[in-house]
Amino acid sequence: MTESPEGLMFLKGHGTLNDFVILPDDRADVELHDDLVRALCDRRGGIGADGVLRIATAGALVDRGVLAALPDGVGAADWFMDYRNADGSIAEMCGNGVRVFAHALVSTGRAGVGRIAVGTRSGPRPADILHHDGTHAVVRVDMGEPVLLGVSSAELSGRVYAGLAVDMGNPHLACVVPGLGPAELRDLPVHEAPVYDTGFFSEGVNVEIATPLVDGRVFMRVHERGSGETMSCGTGIVATAVAALADAGEATGEVLVSVPGGEVGVALTDSGSTLTGPSELVAHGWYTH
Repeated sequence: MTESPEGLMFLKGHGTLNDFVILPDDRADVELHDDLVRALCDRRGGIGADGVLRIATAGALVDRGVLAALPDGVGAADWFMDYRNADGSIAEMCGNGVRVFAHALVSTGRAGVGRIAVGTRSGPRPADILHHDGTHAVVRVDMGEPVLLGVSSAELSGRVYAGLAVDMGNPHLACVVPGLGPAELRDLPVHEAPVYDTGFFSEGVNVEIATPLVDGRVFMRVHERGSGETMSCGTGIVATAVAALADAGEATGEVLVSVPGGEVGVALTDSGSTLTGPSELVAHGWYTH
């Protein structure tokens, strides 16, 4: 049972400090409305998180009307990551979230170590548990093929940043800034809401600011739609790797991306991309509401 007299069962986890409240809700019994999501994610009055990951089967979410239909490639029996941003809005995909979601499936006995089929609104995102010792895991996610949408720009505190628009199942504007170093990046006002082309990004956009590629590494910060600045963003990390390689005149390769929450590895090939990084489960309990 997901709910009991004690309240709503939850786990808390993060992937490079991009943190989530995880709700085991196999049959999608919980009405995951915006007010509940905001209350769960409230860092003063709730548990606190960048978003909520509901664990349910894809078929149950269709039966409850949460999903209109199964996304292509997702089976009714597949575990589905029903992801909500901290403001309650729905997000199509979250790379760090898939890592934590897959880790939670193993830790709660819903899946075994190895490859796990994870359904998302952007389609299947297979996750491989490379290491697992209970509260800590290393997970590699098949992120699919990045789709280049063109170029655009965003403005922060009056400064305009040009970037590459990349669809990772959700929209990104990855801005690789010439001459920018890690120290200067730390001082930029990425916490502020960026101004962007709403005609180009009609559903909003995640904006990444990054240093150029040096010795296979870039440094990045991100402002996520619906959450604000986060310590990490998996889809944004892949989008940034795409933009950094393109800035260096390359289309494929391996990139280590340093974010405020840690480091994550990206591999880009002619046929797709993978994201490899840690997941930590830090708490579990009952939320009363």
